[in-house]
Amino acid sequence: MKLKLKFIIPLAILLAGGIFFYDYYSSAKIQEVPYADFYAQVEGGTVSSAKIAEDEIIFVDAAGQERKTQNPDSPTLKEFLLRSGVSVKSEKSAAALVSLALDILFYAIFFAVIIGVFRKFISPNSFKVVKKTGVKFSDVVGMEDLKRDMAQVMQIMKNPEQWEKRGVRLPKGILLEGEPGNGKTLFAKALAGEASVNFIPAKATDFESMFMAIGPLKVKLLFAKARRRAPCIVFIDEFDGIGTRRNYSGSAIETENTRIVTALLNELDGFEPTKGVLVVAATNSVQALDPALIRPGRFDARFKVPYPDMAARVSLVQKYTQAKKRAASCSDQKLAGLFDGFSCAKIESVLNKAALLASQAGRAEFTLEDVEAAAARVD
Repeated sequence: MKLKLKFIIPLAILLAGGIFFYDYYSSAKIQEVPYADFYAQVEGGTVSSAKIAEDEIIFVDAAGQERKTQNPDSPTLKEFLLRSGVSVKSEKSAAALVSLALDILFYAIFFAVIIGVFRKFISPNSFKVVKKTGVKFSDVVGMEDLKRDMAQVMQIMKNPEQWEKRGVRLPKGILLEGEPGNGKTLFAKALAGEASVNFIPAKATDFESMFMAIGPLKVKLLFAKARRRAPCIVFIDEFDGIGTRRNYSGSAIETENTRIVTALLNELDGFEPTKGVLVVAATNSVQALDPALIRPGRFDARFKVPYPDMAARVSLVQKYTQAKKRAASCSDQKLAGLFDGFSCAKIESVLNKAALLASQAGRAEFTLEDVEAAAARVD
């Protein structure tokens, strides 16, 4: 659209300017006579034709020469000329043509912008399909019970017909609940990677729009794409941002939220068991979600993603310090003990900050003091 406007605007300006100057210079070469003389010639029958413009009248006299006079803007002028046997044409002036061209240009740009903005909000490319996430369960520290529970789900996604014969269908949805930074997104990517299926990530803000009804339309667009790319995992992060309890207060925001939730319900209910589409949603607050969304039959499985335990924290320390140098006092067990109640993301941030503090102090290795100082600064 930008490329088209880049050429359309200068072309329209040149065209309008050309019309104006052509009209101006061609009119300037014609001799002007008083209106009284023109009127007398019409009465005398010596005027054969006349062109009535906005500000002037161009006519042909008895000698066959073009002359011009002022247009009195009289409502009876045209009738007078026609009664006198004069061939009359009405034409717009250059200024009127330029004004018309600019009006057309304005509306063309206006509608082009509106269409462009609208297409941006409902573009088929709004949700990218990731064919290979590059993440496996081995990249996810902890969550061993959850990994075991997901093993069968992966088998059903790969061979839905085989499991259908046994009377087992693919769950429609899996809900992951846990504090931010504990690896819900990473786990969803790993699930898609282990199952070797397409992965479509989305978050609550992807459904927000300045236009009403765009949110529900995007929900339909997302699930239509998922069906075409099945087997597929749809991952919705910050699910409580769009799946909150419906409120019929009548406000625009609440009305839009209700429509989005209703669209989600319709899409989840519309899945065929063998379509191979699994919805994984992540939330920090299950209590905020609409009860109709998370009932059995829609989100069949709900899993808590807790803070990493001692064993998981030891593994995280080992993972995040591979490229870092640490003092002998910073053992795996010692650091893991300091990180009790920390999320996976916070552990990584604290260790990175500790290494940075050591570097600022001119030391190659970070110490426990650096770790404690870093923990106090990282929220």
